[in-house]
Parts: sequence; structure tokens; C-alpha cells
Amino acid sequence: MIDEVRRGARSYFEDASPAHDWQHVQRVEALAETLLERHPGSADGEVLRLAVLLHDIGREKEDRGGIDDHSAWGATEAERLLEDVGASAATVERVSHCVRSHRFSTGPEPETLEAKLLSDADNLDALGAVGIARVFAYGGESGSPIHGPSVLPGETDPTDADDVSQYAHVHEKILQLADRMYTDVGGELADDRTQFVQEYVRQFDAEVAGDR
Repeated sequence: MIDEVRRGARSYFEDASPAHDWQHVQRVEALAETLLERHPGSADGEVLRLAVLLHDIGREKEDRGGIDDHSAWGATEAERLLEDVGASAATVERVSHCVRSHRFSTGPEPETLEAKLLSDADNLDALGAVGIARVFAYGGESGSPIHGPSVLPGETDPTDADDVSQYAHVHEKILQLADRMYTDVGGELADDRTQFVQEYVRQFDAEVAGDR
């Protein structure tokens, strides 16, 4: 079943943004395996693996403006795909919940261990070196500035609260992700990746100021 779902899921990523492409799914898959291995609980590995493959199948459609919420749309589409490959009703329901609840900014809270592990793995891919690369890849596509004027020495930005720069996104979302981890092992990995991002921000600030 996994191989069938993998082939089906991959077809949704043909023109995906580099920040949410099939390689993102593969990285989340590797992280989910690490979390499964290190977590003491009894998670259903099949449910988690299926959810990983399907969690972002609606992302490209959302990025093009075709839908409002890729997690809600993806959950419904995941149900259809899983039913087509003969998944049990229980598996369909559990995977659908994982997909529906994985998103950082919207959707219900993850209620099952598998949903929490998926959320942690997905958020971990937004942290660290890869996470920084994703921020600037997505920001470049959307046309947002690297940073706003408030970062420059001696300047202030009266619209700082509305700053949509890539640098602002690092502070507003990326550096907050460690606090949103649901599992202890996810939190440990997030803390390590967050330290890297914090060091990157210090270097970034110093370079903008001309100090390094």
C-alpha cells in the first residue's frame, strides 16, 4: 500500500514550490522515521508513513490560489486516495486526521500520537539549515524582501508590525517552532536546530550592520 500511495502522492508535486516540493516530503519522511525510532510510545508506523506522504498533496493547489487550506483539502483527497488502494476505514480516518491537523497556522490540534509525530517532523523541516533555505526560497518566489528597513543600523520602520520580509518570518514563525513540538524527542531535535537558526540570525544582523 505504501508504494501505491507514494506513487499517487508524488503526482501532486510536479510543479511545486521548492519550499514545499517532493524533497520536502522525503525529508519529513526521514524525520518521521527518526521520531518513530526514538519515541517510547506505540505509534502506528503505517498510519504515520501514509500521512507523511499525503500531508502536503494540496499545497501546490493552495499556492496557486485554487484552494484556501491545503490541510483540509488534502485530508479529503487523502481519504479518496486511501479508499482507492483498499485501506481500512480506521486507517483512512486516522491518516485523514493527521493531514488535517498538521498545519502550523490553521486546523485542529493533533489528537493522536501519529498526528503529533507528523506535526513535529513537518515543523522540524522548517528549522535548521534546511529551514532557513526554505524561508528564502519561498520568500523569493513570493517577492517579499530579504529584510525590512528596521534591520538597518539607525533606521526604524513604523510599519514593523506589518513586516512581511523573509527575515521577519524567521522571527515570527521559525524561531517559535520549538515551543510547538508535541513530543520530547521532537523538542530535543528542535532545540538543536533552533540554536543553529539563532546563530545564523546573529551573523545576519552583524553582516547587515557591516560589523562582519
